[in-house]
Amino acid sequence: MAGKLIRLDHKHIFIEQMKMSVDRVLQCYIRNISGPLSPLIENNLRKAGFWHATTIGQWCKLDPKLISGLIERWRPETHTFHLPCGEYTITLEDIQLQLGLPVDGVAVTRSVQSADWGAICYDILGVIPDNIYGCQIEMGWLRDIFPEPRNNLTELERIRYARAYILKMIGGYLMSDLSRNLVYLRWLLKFVDFRAANELSWGSAMLATLYREMCGATSPNKAKIGGCLSLLPSWARFRFPFLRPLVNHPYIFPLITRWNHPASYVRIPTALEDIQFLLDQQSKAQENRYDHIPDREPIIVPELVCTPDYIP
Repeated sequence: MAGKLIRLDHKHIFIEQMKMSVDRVLQCYIRNISGPLSPLIENNLRKAGFWHATTIGQWCKLDPKLISGLIERWRPETHTFHLPCGEYTITLEDIQLQLGLPVDGVAVTRSVQSADWGAICYDILGVIPDNIYGCQIEMGWLRDIFPEPRNNLTELERIRYARAYILKMIGGYLMSDLSRNLVYLRWLLKFVDFRAANELSWGSAMLATLYREMCGATSPNKAKIGGCLSLLPSWARFRFPFLRPLVNHPYIFPLITRWNHPASYVRIPTALEDIQFLLDQQSKAQENRYDHIPDREPIIVPELVCTPDYIP
């Protein structure tokens, strides 16, 4: 049965890395938002359900070697990390706890494929971008047009600033793509009404995007990976204590912000070969931690299979 299920080894980095003289380290990128969030748009961000997500995009640092080590054990056939102690995956519960994004509600579906995006930008943002690439715009343009909001903004202008801020979060660190500087305008159509946006399952959309990026990155010829890359190291550190640095800071919500504080990395692996070794050896030793937990039925959600077994 297992032989029939795991069928993509000939296309997987886990096999090819055995032949490589140097281990592959994926190119990872995150676009943090500089400066503190303006209180002028805080209320609108709370209405849209993105308030907690704003706290993770200012000091996040990526760990490309840890991310690369995890991708080597990601199986596209099952959407799980294949480890000696069993199968692990990132669940919707992880998304809610780690990022604070809503995971209940209606699925976030694709908007129209073709539209007058210039007119849509003018209606929703009040300005037309200099350049529109299909249905994408440059993140740099958003940053320049929507800097720190002034105190004398009208309510309509505050709404537009909040929409632009959410778009910067999505393109910068929640659902970034390999372009590193473009974001899809179709997300704008979801923020015409902030309260309606809060009823969408943004956590599911973000997790599906990350799953797709991880599946693509298992190919040996891939050099880059997109998606919410700050989530991967944070999830692994909470899941596997042997990867966790010493942080003299209490647990706070969302959980990913725990690593935004000074940490001690003494005796914590930083080389890829050390991370690979620990994932193979220490994860097996950790198996006994979960022996007392009864089996639970998986939760089936559209296009995702998640098991609610988060243990911090």
